[in-house]
Amino acid sequence: MEVERVQAIVSSSLAKDNIPLEFVRPEDEQPAITTFHGLIPDIPVIDFNHPDQDHIIHLIANASRDWGIFQVVNHGIPFHLIQKLQQVGKEFFDLPQEEKEVYAKPPGALTLEGYGSKIGKDVNGKKNWADHLFHKIWPASCINHQFWPKNPPSYRPVNEEYAQEVRKVVDKLFEWLSMGLGLEADVLKQGVGGEEIEYMMKINYYPPCPRPDLTLGVTSHTDLSAMTVLVPNEVPGLQVFKDGHWIDAKYIPGALIIHIGDQIEILSNGKYKAVLHRTTVDKEKTRMSWPVFLEPPGEFVVGPLPQLLDPQIPPKYKPKKFKDYSYCKFHKLPQY
Repeated sequence: MEVERVQAIVSSSLAKDNIPLEFVRPEDEQPAITTFHGLIPDIPVIDFNHPDQDHIIHLIANASRDWGIFQVVNHGIPFHLIQKLQQVGKEFFDLPQEEKEVYAKPPGALTLEGYGSKIGKDVNGKKNWADHLFHKIWPASCINHQFWPKNPPSYRPVNEEYAQEVRKVVDKLFEWLSMGLGLEADVLKQGVGGEEIEYMMKINYYPPCPRPDLTLGVTSHTDLSAMTVLVPNEVPGLQVFKDGHWIDAKYIPGALIIHIGDQIEILSNGKYKAVLHRTTVDKEKTRMSWPVFLEPPGEFVVGPLPQLLDPQIPPKYKPKKFKDYSYCKFHKLPQY
């Protein structure tokens, strides 16, 4: 076993009254101390069924500038498909541990794909209260079914159907985000790889935790993707850093949570902001989420769009291959 899985720790005697020391965050990260409980604005909610497209574009652009995150309702993905996606993911994590380990990320592999418990480096040597499964769902040329669970048997068809549906939403989002910058509708999508954009599914599994006040499911970060389309379950946990405070995201059944990632921030030369966010865990219930990360191919170079630059507005970022950007981010190295 690569590492001890958090799900296994929960079922052991270690987890009855406390948690292992390596999961205890420093005080300035502990959710009991740092979560804001005053009067706060909600993350923007955008209705794709609004009759005025210009209104939708305006709301998306404002949310992407001010928040870096928004929720989308009436997006067109059938609710029953989202429920099936959640069900097959839950069924995978309910399997015996040895069956899940069949899909473990190979030791030393360069890919993120596979079942695991940790990505990136933590300078304090701390661990996150989470297990995960990564695998690509689009385009077909980059899919490796080695990392797709065979059990439950419906896992593959459900994920294939979801991939087709989420692509329709993503294309709309790219168009409206581009138009929100005063650009042609296809500019942002082409700027992060066009039809070669890779869709990376991740299932986050945050088991019940006896001390949710001390630990985090995922520590604060921005996504290195261009954009992330996330489906949560009903257990709260996503927090966003806004105006100096960590605030809770409200759960809306069937909604998609859209994160602006680093690559769109770079493309837009900082006009759109990658959202700083983290995940808390629950004492009694398992939290799960299904983010799809939209990533450029590794060799694809992303830099500020020339249409957004002029002598008074110089580039804030240098063009960089996505694989090099990712390497620096995972290893906590300076980007430039």
